[in-house]
Amino acid sequence: MATPSLLLLLADGRFPAGAHAHSGGLEAAVAAGRVTDLATLEAFLAGRLATAGLVGAAFAAAAHRAAVAETADSANPARSARGADAPAESAARSDALARLDAELDARTAAPALRAVSRRQGRALLRAGRAIWSDAPFADLPATPGGAHQPLVLGLLCAAAGLSRVETATTAAYGTLTGAASAGVRLLGLDPYQVQALLVGLADACDGTAADAARAADDPPERLPAAAAPLADIHAEIHATWEVRLFAS
Repeated sequence: MATPSLLLLLADGRFPAGAHAHSGGLEAAVAAGRVTDLATLEAFLAGRLATAGLVGAAFAAAAHRAAVAETADSANPARSARGADAPAESAARSDALARLDAELDARTAAPALRAVSRRQGRALLRAGRAIWSDAPFADLPATPGGAHQPLVLGLLCAAAGLSRVETATTAAYGTLTGAASAGVRLLGLDPYQVQALLVGLADACDGTAADAARAADDPPERLPAAAAPLADIHAEIHATWEVRLFAS
């Protein structure tokens, strides 16, 4: 089946959501001497995919599920996630998104990473409102700092007409490519070799997305909670730096 162009657009690092300013924790890992070459970058990316990638993809898929009403036109998820909604549907979606936001907050142990996720969510929301102005962004929780990025991504993908699996794929892919691109800049790696590394991780990315999409059927309390304590520590240290190349 052909890949929808909108999936490619949303997964593109040039989409105006500020992803290029973040290294996914790689800058701190490089400074700590834990990522030094192509092999250690591959291990870093595989670990990131299995933790932050799985969790983020599952929550994005769950937000997509909340955005697309079960009783709406299943042949056109974009129409289901856009336009005027009945008050009851909006209230139910707001409740579901609030629960997801709270559960994702609980799974993000480091305050620095919670702030980054909400900051990226705000940036993505600005782009989403400009492109899909009739999407139900008003149903996102009015939490301090804004909603977490995976929730905003789920609503954007639903508005674009992407499926739940495609939404999870977009989220999982993003956890790999940002850090991989940062690796080229931070370590001076050969970009062709880094791209080859991403090709080698493609099956794992697709598998993670499929697992995340299936998990989205579960209640928020049972969604994946894979953690990376060292990444949390690195994030808190990185946030104290006065001079850094990346925001996170």
